[in-house]
Amino acid sequence: MELAGKKVLVIGLGRSGIAAARLCIDKGARVEVTDAAPRERLSREALALEAAGATLTAGGHPPSLFDGTDLVVISPGVPSFPALEAFEKAGGEVIGEMELAARFFVGTPIGLIGGTNGKSTTTALVHVMLEASGKKAFIGGNFGTPLAEVVGQSFDVIVLEISSFQAERVPTLHARVHVLLNITDDHLDRYPSFEAYANAKGNPFVNMGPDDVAVIESGDKRLRRQAERGDAKIVTFSGHSADVYADIEGGAIVDNTRGARYPLSILRIKGAHNIANACASIAAATAIGATEDGIRAALASFEGLGHRTALVGELDGVRYYDDSKGTNVGASVAALRGLAEDKAVLIAGGKDKLGAYEPLVEALRQKGRALVLIGEAADRIEAAARGVLPVARASSMVEAVRVARRFAKAGDAVLLSPACSSFDMFRDYKDRGDQFAQAVQSMLEVRS
Repeated sequence: MELAGKKVLVIGLGRSGIAAARLCIDKGARVEVTDAAPRERLSREALALEAAGATLTAGGHPPSLFDGTDLVVISPGVPSFPALEAFEKAGGEVIGEMELAARFFVGTPIGLIGGTNGKSTTTALVHVMLEASGKKAFIGGNFGTPLAEVVGQSFDVIVLEISSFQAERVPTLHARVHVLLNITDDHLDRYPSFEAYANAKGNPFVNMGPDDVAVIESGDKRLRRQAERGDAKIVTFSGHSADVYADIEGGAIVDNTRGARYPLSILRIKGAHNIANACASIAAATAIGATEDGIRAALASFEGLGHRTALVGELDGVRYYDDSKGTNVGASVAALRGLAEDKAVLIAGGKDKLGAYEPLVEALRQKGRALVLIGEAADRIEAAARGVLPVARASSMVEAVRVARRFAKAGDAVLLSPACSSFDMFRDYKDRGDQFAQAVQSMLEVRS
């Protein structure tokens, strides 16, 4: 991709926007960068772009920025706005950072992992499988490191977690493998409809051909419709008719794509949802070059990721689990149903994404001991759960843990899985999970 001498406008100065701007500067472009935040709220890294040669506009995106622009690179967290739409309508090219960076990795196979829930765990596990197979594999995208930060380096394979926001603008991004784990209500505060959200998730399938592999859950018609937007070979996971599935009675994950079996007993990650993630990971890693031995070694060593149904303590026969990464209803339902304990006190709530809470209430009918609510969405969740189980409110994470302890009985779990984003009360989901773990540890210290 030739950028020398072109005017590139980068909108949004989070980590991916900064990486995109630096890449364009390095390639000789005339770079302008802009962010809605005022200058005093920008990071040092964003401000340093000026010294690197960029022109910076803070506090908004005036239409004049688009004058003479050859290319716009927009960060995933930036919603559309009139000046951007006018630029596109006039034929201007607007892409995301992932699309930009991928244009500099022509010939390197790319594996994309998407879905509403489970994509971080699956991304990490696929990466471990490839590394254990002797591949030099990059892991990044929505997982953490923007691909633009490593342009110029050499890899055998690239593994990227891709969000719906990132998938909105990928007109040429070509995946050798694209996993779409599931699509459930999420980000309906950004998309005009659920169908628009689903279509964003499925966009990467469009550029796939017969030599590529689309990995989807068996029996999910919505996922199949998305996969069929391109020409990739479809490989399914989960369910006994799937290409890769868990034979619970036989105690193994069966991979019919290569005739392999992997003992369930070696898995370090727990829960039915993580068995499904493991099946999807096997399908993807096999398609992109992992060996049977590498996959087996990864399954036996991978312990999962932080803030995803992680046990943080046990007190009076009650286990406390941090699933702060459960930022939507589908993720919280999966975490709740995946617990080994028969009953759980659920701590939920946060910034409302405007999805339906009825699926969560149905899971609570089966597994719920009580529900402790925090954050802005508490009213809506309580309205949905009223009459189903005891509900209490808390104004802080410390109070929520204390209230949950009063409800819990020996043999129960206390699960933080908020079904909402964290930004009403916390810096991010990690901060929320850390505060939960700290509150649990404080109780343990007092008890000891």
